[in-house]
Amino acid sequence: MTENPHPHSNPDCRAVSELLGRVGDKWTVLIVKALEAKPRRFNEMKREIGGISQQMLTRTLKTLERDGMVARTVHATVPPQVEYALTPLGRSLAVPVTALADWTFAHLPQIHVNRAAYDGGASASQLAALLELRGKITWEGDLDEMRRDRL
Repeated sequence: MTENPHPHSNPDCRAVSELLGRVGDKWTVLIVKALEAKPRRFNEMKREIGGISQQMLTRTLKTLERDGMVARTVHATVPPQVEYALTPLGRSLAVPVTALADWTFAHLPQIHVNRAAYDGGASASQLAALLELRGKITWEGDLDEMRRDRL
């Protein structure tokens, strides 16, 4: 019997891949980021995250709860109030997830400019001027060089 040379044929690789797919999912990142500051109720989280459907928020929270990263607490009130909080395991995930989210928010304008320059949607000087106005970068020369490389 020959072994399967594909790297994902290893059960450990499949498990790691599945978990990375889950914790790297955009909704997981945004939920963990929202819960990092404090426990939240469902609708509060839905409003803060924005753009997430009720079904996707429910599904992602259940998955995170199943994995032990989120704790769900039902308060005996009328109507019942449900609160979600990060567990210690979830808090340990919050460190790299928050760093990733912060990096994304910090670099998103630059990435949009790079995409526009790559796609040829605007001149390098227009894109650099836009970013300089936003105070994000001052690398017009690098942007010009990148556009020349694409031509």
